Amino acid sequence: MLLEMILCNDSLVITIENPFHFDTHSIMREINKFAASKKISLNDVDIIGLIPKLIRGIAGCESGCPANAKSLVEQGYKNFVLKYIEGGILSAQIGLSSGGVLQLKAFPDF
Repeated sequence: MLLEMILCNDSLVITIENPFHFDTHSIMREINKFAASKKISLNDVDIIGLIPKLIRGIAGCESGCPANAKSLVEQGYKNFVLKYIEGGILSAQIGLSSGGVLQLKAFPDF
């Protein structure tokens, strides 16, 4: 599974080797390092709570990926705009207090 973060027209792609056993804090270290390189603070955005929802929204697929992903989109998450994209991709976007836009995309690995 891949997690892509788009910030300031640049992207960071993180490979999630096992979507059933992943280290959210390790993922956050990579995200914060990338944001810091852009001189952007993400302290006011709850990415750490969103990441597991994105990953679990498309991982497993026992009851069908679109159903799980679409259910997350219907429920929503805080101030993020969530979208299901054909092929089982989940997208989350939020405006930042600095004026920029942060987008996260989770891509299944099948």
